[in-house]
Amino acid sequence: MNNKLYVGNIPYPATEADLKQVFAKVGLVAKVEIVKDQRRRSRGYGFVEMSNLNEAREAMEKLNGHTLNVASAERNLYVNFSH
Repeated sequence: MNNKLYVGNIPYPATEADLKQVFAKVGLVAKVEIVKDQRRRSRGYGFVEMSNLNEAREAMEKLNGHTLNVASAERNLYVNFSH
């Protein structure tokens, strides 16, 4: 198992800095990537890599279902281990 988490249902206006801010409350964030289309618009999902496996597990437990509100766009995040 790795430290990389799949994050789905991200509000479209959210930035990588927004995601990092949320996940940093749980532990040290090594990398954040929001997947974008050819026009550089968010596709609504991405990946967060935590510094270690324990922090990744804690982030998944605490942030799965977490409500993220960015620019009046509110969604509940789906967080799980990436394959």
